[in-house]
Amino acid sequence: MASLSTMQAAAAAKAPVAAISKNGPSSSFLGTSVRMAPPSLVQMKGKARIVCEAEEVKKPKKVDRWAGLGNDISDDQQDIQRGKGLVDSIFQGAVGMGTQEAIMSSWDYVSQGQRTFIFDNTMSGYYIAPAFMDKILVHICKNFMDLPNIKVPLILGIWGGKGQGKSFQAELVFAKLGIQPIMMSAGELESGNAGEPAKLIRQRYREAADVIRKKGKMCCLFINDLDAGAGRMGGTTQYTVNNQMVNATLMNIADNPTNVQLPGVYNKEEIPRVPIIVTGNDFSTLYAPLIRDGRMEKFYWAPTRDDRIGVCRGIFKADKVPEADLITLVDTFPGQSIDFFGALRARVYDDEVRKWIGDTGVENLGKFLVNSKEGPPTFDQPAMTLEKLLFYGNKLVEEQDNVKRVQLADKYLNEAALGDANADAISRGSFFAGKAAQQTGSSPVPEGCTDPGAKNFDPTARSDDGTCVYEFKNA
Repeated sequence: MASLSTMQAAAAAKAPVAAISKNGPSSSFLGTSVRMAPPSLVQMKGKARIVCEAEEVKKPKKVDRWAGLGNDISDDQQDIQRGKGLVDSIFQGAVGMGTQEAIMSSWDYVSQGQRTFIFDNTMSGYYIAPAFMDKILVHICKNFMDLPNIKVPLILGIWGGKGQGKSFQAELVFAKLGIQPIMMSAGELESGNAGEPAKLIRQRYREAADVIRKKGKMCCLFINDLDAGAGRMGGTTQYTVNNQMVNATLMNIADNPTNVQLPGVYNKEEIPRVPIIVTGNDFSTLYAPLIRDGRMEKFYWAPTRDDRIGVCRGIFKADKVPEADLITLVDTFPGQSIDFFGALRARVYDDEVRKWIGDTGVENLGKFLVNSKEGPPTFDQPAMTLEKLLFYGNKLVEEQDNVKRVQLADKYLNEAALGDANADAISRGSFFAGKAAQQTGSSPVPEGCTDPGAKNFDPTARSDDGTCVYEFKNA
């Protein structure tokens, strides 16, 4: 009986033990480092019992659970942002306090000065002047080359008349080269805090250097209208500490382009050289040592007739204006800037807009222009005939002549007058006719003696009629 009960007990105990050894959990808490041996039957004095022996297994080499953080290239802030809403709300804190609230958003990682250009280049119809493109290409290439015993100016100054397309031509060249420049404008060269613009220039320069060093792409610093922010436009322009520091900072960067430090940080770290391109209208207003030949290479941009025709070809590309009409248009307005032709094209749509306003009604404009379900209004493309373009071009020229002829700013300092703007209407006697806001009738003006020292002084008189009588006493 003893042997039978012993065999039954061994058979009953063998199955669960084997199940535990094969399918048991693998956590260290339940003993993954212990391997269960096959059970053995031991019989002592008529009693049987099952004995399980444990064999020790060599422990694996302990691995630091945080070791992966040293090689982790993911963005924790972005991971936190993406995990929002994927965990039950009971495991998250209140709004603004939970573990799923990212401190920084994705926009904070994008440089505020970086700009992506999305437009065509010359192959798609936009014209780049050959001289303009040649100057920028040579300047950028020279700054990225290691030329022996040659000091290459870091800054390229492009200057010329207003509205000649300096910025747009430069952006076209950047798009053709695949460059995303770090942008700055004249409005950022002044601040209520002393030294802030100079610090911003250094930050933007180092951002461009990081693009070159870390991404392996060409980059440059592009400053629009430098003379408007750092120049002196006459004796009435206030010259501030920030103007001085902006000029001094650009001079320092031009002299040491690979060692640009931020304020308060003086680590001797060599950074890549970043070419700087600036635009302006009059560089004679800038600090003279800044524009000297060793620091700035100057390029005067004056588009030729062929350049103007090429730009107009891109402006009116969608309107399919014949080449002969474009040449006539450019020759009719030879003294106008390039942006004049862009404004001319926009002016042609005025008739279509007036027609839409008449059909819609003035009281219903807000419903169709703001938050409309149908979207913004669309128009059929008007016909760009030469006669219509010349008509609106002459209208724009007349407005320019009025601004130059009237010069109200000078008149307002001395008298409340309209200058010579209405001289022709006054000479014809039709200046007051049909003017709703002006008096058209003639009102009587009381006349009399207006001299208080006269004998017949009339206090109610508003106009002297020369009838004053004076008494003279003999001494």
